[in-house]
Amino acid sequence: MINPTSSSTGDSNRTSSNQGARPRDNTSELLGRANEVVSDAVSKVAEVAQDAGQQAKEHVSSLAADAKTKGKEYLNQQVSSGADMARNVATSFKRAADDLDPNAPQVANFVRGAADRLSSFSEEMKDQSVDDLVRRASDFTRQQPLVVFGLASLTGFFLFRAIKAKPEHGSTSNELNRPQGSHERMGSPYGS
Repeated sequence: MINPTSSSTGDSNRTSSNQGARPRDNTSELLGRANEVVSDAVSKVAEVAQDAGQQAKEHVSSLAADAKTKGKEYLNQQVSSGADMARNVATSFKRAADDLDPNAPQVANFVRGAADRLSSFSEEMKDQSVDDLVRRASDFTRQQPLVVFGLASLTGFFLFRAIKAKPEHGSTSNELNRPQGSHERMGSPYGS
């Protein structure tokens, strides 16, 4: 015969032994779920950070492109202004040549020729962009490297001379105005 109390005790033993196993199962399940949640959160944060980085790169690229465009527009305006100035200088040269013509016709012809070259140069510059000018300068440098090197050398020489000729800060006006051979010897023990 089956004892009802014994079976309930047996069930309670089974339940208590199952409950003892369940907390461990629940803990491991909770840890597993927590790991999944943390993993998902980390991957979402990484995605958001990557998207933010990509958006920042795109924004910086856009700003750089805008700055480049505005810079080229400004330089093109400066080229146009330079062409206008060259044209004005050519006009002044032509007027000066007209004034020189009665007294010095050869000088007037030279000045007039320079004015014509400057005027044609200004017309060429007027319709060109900065990119065109850079391309022309690069082509000229490739075609005439000796001329470019010579001009660079002369420019460097003249700049060096100009810097060297500048008076030093520690010099006094008496030192600069004194003739070269007039250094006074004061109290030389060897006499002269």
